[in-house]
Amino acid sequence: MRRLLLVLTSLLLTVTPAAGAYVSPSTGTPAATGVLRAFDKPRHNWLPGHRGVDLELGIGSPVLAAEDGTVAFAGVVAGTPTVSIDHADGVRTTYQPVHARVSRGDEVSGGDVVGILGHPVDGWPGLHWGARAGPDDYLNPLSLLDSPTIRLKPNP
Repeated sequence: MRRLLLVLTSLLLTVTPAAGAYVSPSTGTPAATGVLRAFDKPRHNWLPGHRGVDLELGIGSPVLAAEDGTVAFAGVVAGTPTVSIDHADGVRTTYQPVHARVSRGDEVSGGDVVGILGHPVDGWPGLHWGARAGPDDYLNPLSLLDSPTIRLKPNP
């Protein structure tokens, strides 16, 4: 039983990204701000949903790498300029619509500019930021960031 528990724990550690290592690609800070559209993972991969988050960012603004990694793709997918980065923890992050300032195979550090935000192609403003841990295991990219600190103001 103990051996099974150790195996399961090691598996969880290898596929669960550690919060705090990533930064928001719109601000470079370890917590997200300006979420315009939330993550909405569909029950099945063939169903509609929103496999990322949309972050407030102006057209022409720099888009930052969320963590150190290697550029896996920089080009156009179905008419949408896209950059994807593979990270050491097995997560791939994707940024759309982003006109790349990097090329496939480039090494980037968290916070480096990887491109410039383009005009929306799907009717939704801002930066679409996605993350996945495998070919079909979409993650809420906000889970890669630190949780925000919420402070309640005392009543006078």
